[in-house]
Amino acid sequence: MKRRTFLRQSTLSTAAVLSASALPYSSNMAVEVLNPRGRVPVSFIIDDSTALVNMAHYGIPQFGEVFPQKYRQDWRKLPREIPDSFVLEFLEWCDDKGVKGKYSMVPYPACTGWLHRFIPGWTKKELTDSLRIVRELFQPRWDIHSEMISHTRVIDLNTGLPYPDATPDFMENWEWSQERSADQLGEYIAYSLNVLKEAGFYCEGVTTPGGFGHRNIPNLAKGTQFAVREIYGSSIAHFFRDVITEPGKSVQPQIFHPAGLDGPDPTCSVHIIACTGDWFGGWDGLTPGDPDRFITPDLSKGRLVEVIETGEPAIFICHWPGIYYNGEKQGFEIFKTVVNRLHRKYDHLIWMKLSEIARYWVARTFTKVASTEKAIQFQAPFATDLFTIKIPAGFQNPVHHNGTTQIPLQHVATTKELRQNTWYHGEASAILCIDLPKGDSHITFDG
Repeated sequence: MKRRTFLRQSTLSTAAVLSASALPYSSNMAVEVLNPRGRVPVSFIIDDSTALVNMAHYGIPQFGEVFPQKYRQDWRKLPREIPDSFVLEFLEWCDDKGVKGKYSMVPYPACTGWLHRFIPGWTKKELTDSLRIVRELFQPRWDIHSEMISHTRVIDLNTGLPYPDATPDFMENWEWSQERSADQLGEYIAYSLNVLKEAGFYCEGVTTPGGFGHRNIPNLAKGTQFAVREIYGSSIAHFFRDVITEPGKSVQPQIFHPAGLDGPDPTCSVHIIACTGDWFGGWDGLTPGDPDRFITPDLSKGRLVEVIETGEPAIFICHWPGIYYNGEKQGFEIFKTVVNRLHRKYDHLIWMKLSEIARYWVARTFTKVASTEKAIQFQAPFATDLFTIKIPAGFQNPVHHNGTTQIPLQHVATTKELRQNTWYHGEASAILCIDLPKGDSHITFDG
């Protein structure tokens, strides 16, 4: 089984997009919802990461017990630890470049120990310091995900112990999850999130290890929705499960199980799709990568170029052991090359966390928009930042009305300057960028 399901097609599982017919306005003005700030979202997914533990070192022998002919890597030569000094080095570089994304914190990494209790082989202070780095320095710009519980053996929730059988039916990467109900998956995911909550993390999403739930995505989506809402209270849950690398196939987020959209308590689950494979250093830190697969030196080709040119979110993935590459940092150097090439080629990218992308896609899908000649009205089940619309030219002095608050939008000279509460007026069209509140709001104009 491949570590990810490389989909042949993308199916959007949503309720029908709500029409404007329920609004008091008719749609006299053409209104098009754009990407945030009119830019292309990009995000970086880091899998198999946690505090201190090198998941490859401890995971390979457990995988090898199940499939001895497949996992023959000499795991004893791999470092047992990915040190916090490297975490800080990576974070400093990403902060300087504005990179955002997702970082996993496996709660019970390869059954070594628990993040919210202790991990044998490291002192309590070492674990506490490692958690603090991720909580205080990673979390502001990156989503934190559980990657199920152990990423290796399935855990018996009644005992907190791994099931005794090292077979595909009792490994998180393989068969255990494929026929579980949404309630069963939700309970398992909630267990993992509870550990992270006790360790001081906030999570709106989860990552699947290996093939977890790849034949059971609707139940996985529902279970994630239940667990995130139960543990953290978020109305929008998201999960990373699949990768699409085939040109021409959509990589837009997929929305599952929307409910309560016309009431005070809407909810849904969002499947985040990555568009590349791990071409950095592999999940085990033993497979040399190639930056040219993402974007070539002349900036003309590569999978990220293909996706960015479509305007869909360009979300690329790695595994933390491959970024560290056993201390050689080969994957990290490839990552630097890729990001620098992206920034050389494009000036219209926006780095976003997965939760931000999920929220924006839900808002653009379900917000009702209606208009008159001098006003645009929104009914939004979900709020989102940097909600961006395009309308015909000819209007002046837009003001966003949110309840009793009136916010005049500031005019900017170019689309590159679009930020919160700004607008740009071109020859044929105007672009407006607001923070969209949940519920009703509207924009009025002069002229």
